[in-house]
Amino acid sequence: MSQTLEDIENEITESSAWETASDFLDWHINIGEGISISILDVIIVSIVIFITTVILRVALKFLTRNLTEDNKGKFGVVYGYFRWLIYLIILLITLDSVGVNITAVFAASAALLIGVGLALQTLFQDIISGVFILIDQSVYVGDIIEIDGKVGRVEEIKLRTTRAVTLDNKVLVIPNHLYLENSLYNWTQNGTTTRESVSVGVAYGSDVQLVKKLLLEAASSNENVLPNPEPTVVFTNFGDSSLDFKVIFTLADSFKAQFPKSEIRFTIDRLFREHNVSIPFPQRDIHIINNK
Repeated sequence: MSQTLEDIENEITESSAWETASDFLDWHINIGEGISISILDVIIVSIVIFITTVILRVALKFLTRNLTEDNKGKFGVVYGYFRWLIYLIILLITLDSVGVNITAVFAASAALLIGVGLALQTLFQDIISGVFILIDQSVYVGDIIEIDGKVGRVEEIKLRTTRAVTLDNKVLVIPNHLYLENSLYNWTQNGTTTRESVSVGVAYGSDVQLVKKLLLEAASSNENVLPNPEPTVVFTNFGDSSLDFKVIFTLADSFKAQFPKSEIRFTIDRLFREHNVSIPFPQRDIHIINNK
């Protein structure tokens, strides 16, 4: 039986099909000076990358099995950054294992890497900034942020950019490096409720106590304003043409704050008209001196 198996093995080895396949797998591709890789090496690298992908996916499911959906999203972003680093390490180790000269690879691609590095400085800044965002925990998916005068709800934090949706349902794509160059306002880091305000000026001589009462009524009567803490009125300034007031109130959804603020302004205008409280326009006194 043993002799029969040896004969079969010898016949397979000596067959033309086996020789053709062996020659094909052993066919080397020369990439620059000192770098040579065979078809078999390419197949081995592809298999290793495939196995690594499967293992990483299984590991992600295992590590996030007990996390909430919100935390799964946060962990997935961090995981995405380090996945590519793992791929790079596995690739280099595999190439070295199959006999590819890694030193020659780096030497041959040094000039190219320098050129690419200079061309992709902004890309690297975005990636590093994205890592800082997650480590610093300054922004999460679902947060309402304001940066460079633009406001949006964060939908996705990716490797290079953060995607947010504005109030008018437009997608705001923010390069991550802008977080390092601009002041970032996170409206919801302290919670979903925010303190908002509406400013208004009334004519000099108006009953300020009546104005305070009407402003509180306008804010309290709006269904979007939270009862606790209660709305309050601040007398902000003696302006050039008006007495300036600000009514401050709390909203549960600051992302859509402009709508309840608009409703409150409508109510203020109606109440002021009903109680004969006038909102002045800018005025200037002109003195004409006649010099003979």
